Amino acid sequence: MIKARRLFGTNGIRGVANRDLTPEFATKVGSSVGTFFGGGKILVGRDGRTSGPMLVRAVIAGLLSAGCDVYDVGVAPTPAIQYAVKHYHMKGGVIITASHNPPEYNGIKVVADDGVEIPRELEVEIEGILFNERFYRATWDGVKGVNELSGALDVYVEAVKQHVNVDAIRRKGFHVVVDPGNGVAGLAIPRLLQEMGCRVTTINAEIDGTFPKRPPEPTLENLRGLALVVKAVKADVGVAYDGDADRAIFVDERGEAHWGDKTFALIEKQFLMENPGEVIVTPISSSSLIKDVAEEFGGKVVWTKVGSIIVSHVMKRLSAKLGGEENGGIFYGPHQFVRDGAMATALILNVMAKTGRKLSELLDELPSYYIEKDKLACPDELKELVLDELMKRVEGVSMDTIDGVRLWLQDESSILIRPSGTEPIYRLYAEGRTKERAAQLVVKYKEVLRSIINKLLTSVERSLANS
Repeated sequence: MIKARRLFGTNGIRGVANRDLTPEFATKVGSSVGTFFGGGKILVGRDGRTSGPMLVRAVIAGLLSAGCDVYDVGVAPTPAIQYAVKHYHMKGGVIITASHNPPEYNGIKVVADDGVEIPRELEVEIEGILFNERFYRATWDGVKGVNELSGALDVYVEAVKQHVNVDAIRRKGFHVVVDPGNGVAGLAIPRLLQEMGCRVTTINAEIDGTFPKRPPEPTLENLRGLALVVKAVKADVGVAYDGDADRAIFVDERGEAHWGDKTFALIEKQFLMENPGEVIVTPISSSSLIKDVAEEFGGKVVWTKVGSIIVSHVMKRLSAKLGGEENGGIFYGPHQFVRDGAMATALILNVMAKTGRKLSELLDELPSYYIEKDKLACPDELKELVLDELMKRVEGVSMDTIDGVRLWLQDESSILIRPSGTEPIYRLYAEGRTKERAAQLVVKYKEVLRSIINKLLTSVERSLANS
């Protein structure tokens, strides 16, 4: 069982199935969530991981024990489950998924009645119920049942279509190669595309929780197979998804894969051309490209800390209609305030249909930045001290301190240096107008970080020696 005093990470509760996430623990989480919601209609669903059936049944048992009326949508994309919570007027929902994590992992995600994951202050309430075992137990005649809920995918696919020009997309007859990576995107994306008049070729489409064909994280390195197929069949575009289908990474007709910053910027550009003056919400880790597009087309960027839940809640607070992340997450507020791989796909095709341009042409028109990433080990207990010292050493440089430190340099380059929320490391994200400049920034500031960390470690060792 997980023994830490904090259960929820940046995206729900995560751990290795049957080591961290046991049936006993999942039942307690279900009881805690049911107690938190005070009973009522709770929707559950899961992705295709092998441990999913075990964990979803355990969570359901806990929810039932707390007097909840459970509605089970079965295996479905995470954004489809989130949309179903809102559409069917549920009190809340629980999703069993580990998104992009390796196959041995699974997770438990709790969402509110609008389908958006609950904020940290409410996670603390659930943790308090679990740690103190303050479970509400329904009387024998107050235990409700489990209702199988069919039709959630129908409702979801139809909802996505309402936000794009389906007729324009249909007239183009795009050929799209879809790579679900053995995840649940295969349940919704091919159908959505076919209903919009696209010709669809699928690879890695069978749901398999061992993810045999590629890792569930759609990094550029993992999409070589998709790129080859796009070129071989002369498709207009290829799209790859993570394990639970809330993120999408695109490959253009040349077989070139692009980070989510670029396709987000393309959606942003079209959106601002049609809706000038709107707010765009994105984490501080996103490319300067997002800021450039907003400035050119009359939008305003609101930077947030890194984390999809944070983006969702800032969008809700500001009633913002568009948000995005560099990892391929697109949040389209008129649909729902969560990242959604199907919505991202429809929006990209919508831009291509409206402009009559190839994806590569549209992306080539955007400002060009080169990105370099790196990381450096740092003990968790030193992270805050390292950040304080780093800020002293870079005084005089334009910076944002929303999450770590992002330095904005005069030659339009920048670097973000931030402590990881899940690992004992610091991450560095640099970008420049040339690849060499981005690499130079990483080397320079990695050495600054190393110097600070070594200095602090030496100080700690001396203190221990003298004590």
